[in-house]
Amino acid sequence: MAGGWASDGAVQDQIDASVEDAVERARSRLPRGESAKTCRECGEAIPEARRQAIPGVRLCVACQEAADQEQAGSSGYNRRGSKDSQLR
Repeated sequence: MAGGWASDGAVQDQIDASVEDAVERARSRLPRGESAKTCRECGEAIPEARRQAIPGVRLCVACQEAADQEQAGSSGYNRRGSKDSQLR
């Protein structure tokens, strides 16, 4: 049941839109094209299995883990605040 000017299902529509946006952002960061044979960061060889599993890969496992941790630390998204604001 919606209140005020909001239509029924408006909250769910907003949640669905937020999820769709997050999925699109994640997909846009996926590598594309032909995989590199050597890591662009450290120059180590990228194993054939990794290149086949992830098309367009540019980093070795160690460098990818470092890049992922760096990106996670600077996401700037306040998950707790988001949850609190939805509960009010």
